[in-house]
Amino acid sequence: MDTPGFFKVRISTLIPEKPTSFDLYLRINDQNIIYLRAGDKLVQEKIEALGSRDSGSHFLVKEEDRKAYKNYVHDQMISEDLNVREKAILLRESSMTLVEELYENPDVNKALDGARPLIEEFVTFMKAEPEAMAHLISLSGHDFYTYNHSLDVGIYSLGLAEASGISNKKELEEMGIAALFHDVGKRQVSLDILCKKGGLNDAEWAQMQKHPQYGLLILNQNDNISDAVKAACFEHHESWTGNGYPQSISGDEIHPFARIVAITDTYDALTTQRSYNVPMKPLDAVTMMKEKLAGRYDPDLLKAMYSVLFKLKAA
Repeated sequence: MDTPGFFKVRISTLIPEKPTSFDLYLRINDQNIIYLRAGDKLVQEKIEALGSRDSGSHFLVKEEDRKAYKNYVHDQMISEDLNVREKAILLRESSMTLVEELYENPDVNKALDGARPLIEEFVTFMKAEPEAMAHLISLSGHDFYTYNHSLDVGIYSLGLAEASGISNKKELEEMGIAALFHDVGKRQVSLDILCKKGGLNDAEWAQMQKHPQYGLLILNQNDNISDAVKAACFEHHESWTGNGYPQSISGDEIHPFARIVAITDTYDALTTQRSYNVPMKPLDAVTMMKEKLAGRYDPDLLKAMYSVLFKLKAA
């Protein structure tokens, strides 16, 4: 939906009885109608009723109020009025439309630069709240779209990175960026292929297998992207035993970030609803990866994935 001068938000990011610092608009018949003025507020029942029908495309805020909206969300993230789960919901819901915007932005460099504050917010939340990752993970696993998938792979990757012993804030932020843009090369793959129901033919599969190369070319155009982020994009379809693509490298030759994304990418694909796929339960998915697909993944990281699932169960 092209709405110049506006950006999309979800109604579920509004806090009951909390006055907004921005005007909220409703998209009706290709027109943006003011729905809630700055300083006004909604009750819980109204937010829930609207939220049940909000696809993420109905409510908008003026571009000039973007900072006010971000500050509104940030204030709630550091507030003592919300519990950890409520904050996790707020962070994920406020991120969904942003990630969609990042993937639809024709200026990839601007999208990459704009993603950093988002990932920093996730890592800060993880560091501040011991239970944060468990709740974020429990909220993942919805319908499979490129941006949903990328955000969920980002969340799972942060959880797996932490479970594998990565604790440095800067390194976690790089991991989050790497996971969020691991499929950026799919921008260059035909939508007919990306959206096809069922299996791909040989020509289509050959085109799909080029997305790591496409992704690397895109990332190389941004001076602020680290080699680790590039490696995750280029190598996340490599196999531990060496029969992956595009380089057929193996074991420790594969960058640690790429090894993490290889696991979380597959896990999310197995556990989310798609038109041709019945989602697997979390434990069943990891068990299948361990027993039937084990040769593809770093065995130590695959073991660590079970601790991520433990957090999911705890939440």
